[in-house]
Amino acid sequence: MSSMIKVFLLLAVMVCISKAQLSEQQCLCHRVRNGIGRKSEIKDVQIYLATNFCNKVEIVVTMNSGLRYCLNPKLMAVKKLLTNIMKNTSTTAGSTNTCIAPSA
Repeated sequence: MSSMIKVFLLLAVMVCISKAQLSEQQCLCHRVRNGIGRKSEIKDVQIYLATNFCNKVEIVVTMNSGLRYCLNPKLMAVKKLLTNIMKNTSTTAGSTNTCIAPSA
């Protein structure tokens, strides 16, 4: 095989690999938890809105122990938790939403 054909084949393989990587969703949460656990143990809640890289809303909870896990945003208990956090944030921090962190 000539070196020119090898270069074109290598280029074609690289293009195929890059297309395959871009088509996959790059979400943080591959699995979600269907329970909140102890609310008093929650240290931080981060909400990542849907983007071009991940087409779903993701809720990442950090516990006091350092454990991090994802919550199912469709659960009623999760919706209530977020509503309580938003109420507490709006009363203590004015109109600033400190618990929402859009993904880059």
